[in-house]
Amino acid sequence: MGGVTRISVMLLVCLLAGVVFPTRAEDPYLYFTWNITYGTLAPAGVPQQVILINGEFPGPNINSTSNNNVVINVFNNLDEPFLFHWAGIQQRKNSWMDGVAGTNCPIQPGTNYTYKFQVKDQIGSFFYYPSLGMHRAAGGFGGLRINSRLLIPVPYADPEDDYTLLAGDWYTKSHSTLAKLLDSGRALGRPQALLINGQNAKGDGTDNPLFTMLPGKTYKYRLCNVGLKNSVNFRFQNHQMKLVEMEGSHTVQNVYDSLDVHLGQCFGVLVTADQEPKDYYVVVSSRFTKTTLTGKGIIRYVNGKGPAAPEIPEAPVGWAWSLNQFRSFRWNLTASAARPNPQGSYHYGQINITRTLKFVNTVSRDNGKLRYAINGVSHVDTETPLKLAEYFGIGDKFFKYDTIPDEPPANLGTAVTLAPNVLKFEYRTFIEIILENPEKSVQSYNLNGYSFFAVAIEPGTWTPEKRKNYNLLDAVSRHTIQVFPKSWAAIMLTFDNVGMWNLRSEIAENRYLGQQLYISVPTPERSLRDEYNIPLNALLCGAVVGLPKPAPYW
Repeated sequence: MGGVTRISVMLLVCLLAGVVFPTRAEDPYLYFTWNITYGTLAPAGVPQQVILINGEFPGPNINSTSNNNVVINVFNNLDEPFLFHWAGIQQRKNSWMDGVAGTNCPIQPGTNYTYKFQVKDQIGSFFYYPSLGMHRAAGGFGGLRINSRLLIPVPYADPEDDYTLLAGDWYTKSHSTLAKLLDSGRALGRPQALLINGQNAKGDGTDNPLFTMLPGKTYKYRLCNVGLKNSVNFRFQNHQMKLVEMEGSHTVQNVYDSLDVHLGQCFGVLVTADQEPKDYYVVVSSRFTKTTLTGKGIIRYVNGKGPAAPEIPEAPVGWAWSLNQFRSFRWNLTASAARPNPQGSYHYGQINITRTLKFVNTVSRDNGKLRYAINGVSHVDTETPLKLAEYFGIGDKFFKYDTIPDEPPANLGTAVTLAPNVLKFEYRTFIEIILENPEKSVQSYNLNGYSFFAVAIEPGTWTPEKRKNYNLLDAVSRHTIQVFPKSWAAIMLTFDNVGMWNLRSEIAENRYLGQQLYISVPTPERSLRDEYNIPLNALLCGAVVGLPKPAPYW
């Protein structure tokens, strides 16, 4: 009897016997409708144009759980094209929803587009923001949290409540004015303020609290740096923070008086209301700047009496302190959590490196015009998004793969080439990337589509001998990493997520003026096992308009 016939007979017998086969229900859906508009607010004391989501600044929090499907219908009521990016969401097999210029056509004014993505095998603290131009300088950002499923134990007791603090430096010029400055080849200069959730406490007794706490209870705070230029330091007046999570990874639970959070990063901390019931400040200040910007917010004890003391806790000084703090961060290897690749996640130090790339950031001021580059190439976006051009088979009309070599030229200098900067990585290869920063300011890099092991940050220049200093046991798996002045950082990861993924400087000026690149990770087989089909509602633009769609994956 053939195999198929045997199976059919077995199924028939089971059905006649009344056997019930369990069916796996689809993961839950969360639906949102967002209206994107301009508004006039004065978050830094000066009336200015901001970007609102359903009238809110910052935008609404997305409160999701591992494996939820998130569906967001975005209506663009601005007078210019618009996109959202979901920082830290890995978009497994789905770079179609990443929301950056290299993957998506923009949502045109007066139209709408529906994002649909799954927060697959992830937990943690993240945020979303508008990714085109300098839109992020006008707001449009909000928190995005992914809670663990109820059946998955979390390595700390459930907090009384869960709060998000989005802090960052702020310019009082409009986003369009800032873009024009950069287009003319000039720098943005210093920001004018530092905001926490879009505001800054005056300290005159009229401030409403950002959040309230019940005496004796413990709260989770998600601390994110959504700024444009500066690293920041978070601290709670008279309270300590227990670090429990960082960009989707549970951490060893060290206690800190203050935490440096670099551009694009998010930390999860626990704070216990164990002080005299009254008001206290949460304080955020800029780091590594000649002039320190400070933002404050009120945290109020329920039924507490008394204002926050005017004396705010001091911030640390210098980047050596920050480097030492980075070295104290460790992945919690005993915690259960969603992981895209649990097999081997604990043993990344034993995987053979198949390719090493060294990226050096440079700046050029040739002819009085500012440009930023990686290995001498300053990225320019193409009219047709890179992902679409590649998918429709016309990529060679717009870009060449491996624009830069794996090692920067010895005579790198400051000369830059303007071109789409695209690399191709072989699927499922384990790659080491060195990020070297010869400049005098702190750099911060973000990689879309992945989390990586941040195995080292050290002063000086990298050589292969430096591998002996790597943390090959419990480096935190995350998606951003800072690189201190005249220093390098090393990250390691398996490129097992098919798609087109953006690696960029999180410094807005640097990114806008070319300090970014894209990594294409193709699948050898056009298969749904490796990548989802292009969405039916995908926006098309540029040279792919009117082209026949390639055959769908099976």
